Amino acid sequence: MHGFRQHLPGQRALLALAVLGLAGSTFAAPPADMVPIPAGRYTPLLRSTKDAPQVAVAAFLLDARPVTNAEFLAFVTANPKWRRSQVSKLFADSSYLENWTGDLEPGLKAPLPAPVVRVSWFAARAYARAAGKRLPTIAEWEFAAAAGYTGPDGRKDEALNRDLYAWLARPVPAVLADVATAKPNFYGACGLHGLVWEWVDDFNTAMVTGESRADTGLERDLFCGAGSIGAKDTGDYAAFMRSALRSSLQANNTTSSLGFRCARDVTLTASTP
Repeated sequence: MHGFRQHLPGQRALLALAVLGLAGSTFAAPPADMVPIPAGRYTPLLRSTKDAPQVAVAAFLLDARPVTNAEFLAFVTANPKWRRSQVSKLFADSSYLENWTGDLEPGLKAPLPAPVVRVSWFAARAYARAAGKRLPTIAEWEFAAAAGYTGPDGRKDEALNRDLYAWLARPVPAVLADVATAKPNFYGACGLHGLVWEWVDDFNTAMVTGESRADTGLERDLFCGAGSIGAKDTGDYAAFMRSALRSSLQANNTTSSLGFRCARDVTLTASTP
């Protein structure tokens, strides 16, 4: 299922282990298709004038690239209930895998090495579980995506911001690019920006202002730019766009630009004297 993944260069892998703080520990080696993300803290976007509380993020593993059509094809081949013609409408809307030619034929509009899109949260979560993984949380995804190309803080990375905002300004292409074209960030995670939007496990907790998600005006305000009022960082337009998208989604929704990647906890083993 991972034929289109690439191994990390040795130097980047050693750097990643060093920033994890695991270089002197005994640990289960990460799979070749995943990269280690260090522990840190994530500051959520909040519609509040109060200081935004930080969320602790434990070290974890993240897929180096989004899941591809080839990998999702292997999944639906082994799990017929997730094929386009058989999936329950409770778990995916009518546009699920709509860009595929058939149940087991991605076709010309969904090249095998391109990221899979038009998949629901339910389908993404089922794929992750079948792979022995899980979906990343908002805090994990945003923390990993905050890195630049050359350092852990991408806020002043001119190349990253130029690429990110150029992508946001472009319409979604009819055929998505190969995942191998995506640039790696400081941790070796490729395409967190610039390929597709990505599902996260707790997407429905994004930007909630009360005890329910019934605040439909929230999504309108965010997409119009008014959502930045009272937020922690009013300059991060891309983060507002991600939060707006997550807040507007339901778990069975699918879109032409929404894919996913998987995560996994870091596994430590007992050290030997």
